Amino acid sequence: MGRVRVGISGWTYAGWRGDFYPKGLVQRRELEYAAERMTSIEINGSFYSLQRPSSYASWREQTPDDFVFAVKGGRFITHMKKLRGVETALANFYASGVLALGPKLGPFLWQLPENLPYDAERLEQFFDQLPRTTAEAALLATGHDDKIPEDRALTTVDADRPLRHALEFRSETYCTEEAFDLMRRHDISVVVADTAGRWPRPEVRTSDFMYVRLHGDVELYTSGYSAEALDRWAAKCLEWAATQDVYVYFDNDVKGYAPHDAVALLDRVQKA
Repeated sequence: MGRVRVGISGWTYAGWRGDFYPKGLVQRRELEYAAERMTSIEINGSFYSLQRPSSYASWREQTPDDFVFAVKGGRFITHMKKLRGVETALANFYASGVLALGPKLGPFLWQLPENLPYDAERLEQFFDQLPRTTAEAALLATGHDDKIPEDRALTTVDADRPLRHALEFRSETYCTEEAFDLMRRHDISVVVADTAGRWPRPEVRTSDFMYVRLHGDVELYTSGYSAEALDRWAAKCLEWAATQDVYVYFDNDVKGYAPHDAVALLDRVQKA
């Protein structure tokens, strides 16, 4: 049996204050509050900018011992460089502090833009550069440039642990057996992304874990999940968990549904 971990994509949202977060809860305690009610959170600030080792270390300290973070890869790599010539960018990303999460470091999410079609050579070259252990990530991090000053770089680890990677694509051109076989060969999980029908939603096993992102099933980023929809997702997750780990993150955050839906789905999974 695998384990189903459920959480949210990011946790700092002003609209959640006074709703999911109780009135009077100070902002610095929001991660702690959310982490007590979920089993994982996807760090998405790392997508927009390089973070600091001190931030990752603080997030690790604020969460329970059995908690796990997923980390979203930087958009400079995926959306600006579009996976080409990213050796130094990857080094900067891994030197920026992700390794400070230690045993709480879970899978990495790489989200591709809709206008990036499938290109086997491009993908294979990118996959070949991804570190598969924390020791490999630390070695890669030593190649960082001055975007990460030496006094802010983390290029060591406390232990060597395996690393996992997931790919969320938004072009239908990836929905082929050729593409899925390529991901299987490189042990990359295909993200199951629920996007109210806007982008593909493949449910294909290509690694030893499933990575699910729930952006809204009726209205992208905005709608909440009904009790019936949550029942269906709970059943899917438990079926997948018979043979692999499952990570689920709600990203329907605009109207604050995400944390409530995450708690509700986790409750269903734990009671099954």
